[in-house]
Amino acid sequence: MTVHPSLEPYVDAWTHSIEAITELVLPLTDAQWNLPTPCPGWSVRDIVSHIIGMELEQLGDPRPIHTLPRDLRHVVDEFTRYMEVPVDVRRHHTAVEMTSELEYTVIRRQRQLRGDKRDPATTLVRGPQGDQIPLELSLRLRAFDVWIHEQDLRASLGAPGNWDAPGAHVARDILLAGLPKVVAKGAGAPPNTAVVLDVHGELEFLRTIRVDAAGRATLDSTPSLGPAVSLSLDWPTYVRLAAGRVRARTVADRVKVDGDAELADAILANFAVTP
Repeated sequence: MTVHPSLEPYVDAWTHSIEAITELVLPLTDAQWNLPTPCPGWSVRDIVSHIIGMELEQLGDPRPIHTLPRDLRHVVDEFTRYMEVPVDVRRHHTAVEMTSELEYTVIRRQRQLRGDKRDPATTLVRGPQGDQIPLELSLRLRAFDVWIHEQDLRASLGAPGNWDAPGAHVARDILLAGLPKVVAKGAGAPPNTAVVLDVHGELEFLRTIRVDAAGRATLDSTPSLGPAVSLSLDWPTYVRLAAGRVRARTVADRVKVDGDAELADAILANFAVTP
């Protein structure tokens, strides 16, 4: 690999997940391609179409010119419309067409990454909505995206696994970064409040969200001696909640709550940090 050292963790995570996805979908029947997934509105085919579309954008290929149907209920804003175009154009593709395009796209992308000598400090690339973002952020988001969608596919296909893969560590950091906003703005936690999150399972960590006197929230790994709320849950449940794949009431038996029940309910109701 000639990639910059700061990018290697994201390239490794992306590679691990994209190869796992390819292995998952290669043997699927036509019927399995149509199975629903935890990702709202998307089937197995739709998730693979999304991945293909996003990787083609990173390769610099032009976006398809396509008008979306008006009856897609999960398409609610400009972001979801942008994401839906490369999905909808492939909705009638066969299993062979899907796997062939996926494999060819992955080969092209791996070749690009292996030969990438660009400086991540100065290089801007196309982001998720066509805007320009730093190369390092782009690769971090791609590693996160493919790992989350790998888990969507595994849930749909009944093939659990890779909860502690390299992509899981990238996902942990991205999902945790959204927690201060969840607690301070989404849940409206009062000033001088601390909330403790204790996650166990394949990945284990403890984090404290502290809301200061001005209402600003920060995240750290120092335990709080007197938190207003403590939430304890397993890693897969945390991912599904934070990625908006499940609602809190459907996994209430997997979340242990101590402290202010009303604030805990507000936090869990606003837990999703992905679009």
